[in-house]
Amino acid sequence: MIRNEQADNIPLGVTVIIGTVLMMALADAIIKFVSNELPLWQVFVIRSSLALPVLLLLLCRSRLSKFDVGLARWVALRSLMLTLMYIAIYAAAPVVALSVIAAALYTGPLFTTLFSGLINRERVPLVAWLGVMCGFIGVMLIIKPTTDEFRPAILIPMIAAILYALVAIITRSKCQNVRPVVLATALNICLVGVGLVATGMLAMAGHLISDHIHYPFLLGPWIEMGQREWATMAILAVLIILIGIGLAKAYQSAPSAIIATFDYSYLLFAALWGFVFFREVPDALSVIGMVMIAGAGFLATGIKPLRLSGKI
Repeated sequence: MIRNEQADNIPLGVTVIIGTVLMMALADAIIKFVSNELPLWQVFVIRSSLALPVLLLLLCRSRLSKFDVGLARWVALRSLMLTLMYIAIYAAAPVVALSVIAAALYTGPLFTTLFSGLINRERVPLVAWLGVMCGFIGVMLIIKPTTDEFRPAILIPMIAAILYALVAIITRSKCQNVRPVVLATALNICLVGVGLVATGMLAMAGHLISDHIHYPFLLGPWIEMGQREWATMAILAVLIILIGIGLAKAYQSAPSAIIATFDYSYLLFAALWGFVFFREVPDALSVIGMVMIAGAGFLATGIKPLRLSGKI
């Protein structure tokens, strides 16, 4: 299912990515909140199983057209990378503060801008590089890699950052004309498949896993769900639908380097939800880092926020 080539729409892309990362931060906070109760693979399977009927209905209601088999390979690769990204993020969730995970994850826009120039051959102005470097310094202030507060587990979300950057590039360069609902559907199919495979492997190797009680979020068995758990899964299903469509639409609408800079707003939303759910309060250096990251987005796009147009 493909669409005709369309012109860039920077205002739309920026608006959509800000709304999408707001929902991403909320979903990540909810999953961190339930990480002591529900194993990750159960969340993957149940959440996406609830989301898929809605996505398939939306898919049926949209206009069908010939789908390029070559594009299908890129859609599948994009879905797998996003799934691995989620695993990397959530693997650290039970032991690392949400704002710190966000800071590590959002070294991603640095890689996105780098890959945009090297892979997509998009023109990345010097001011954009300066903006991204400013954001990277802000991330370092939050992570504090040279202090006792640094935890090795924070390196796991940085793997997610590289995967997220590659997803952004693939979405922009290979999947720009694939309908967002198709990309969201493919992602949720992949999440269900990976969740079921991981569950099956753990079931077969259960007797070999001696310390799964210490990390039940990744290695524990499924639990029986009550009304509260089902309600949580329903909320996460709605969020994953909106996130899947929004993420695809944003990176289809404008150059990756521009969308990546506004991606940084995730850190602000992660700090907000971290306080709401866990009463996590960033220290002074972290606040300075977040301000630098937010400012980096505007620096990286120059004066375009003042006069955004449909094309660059």
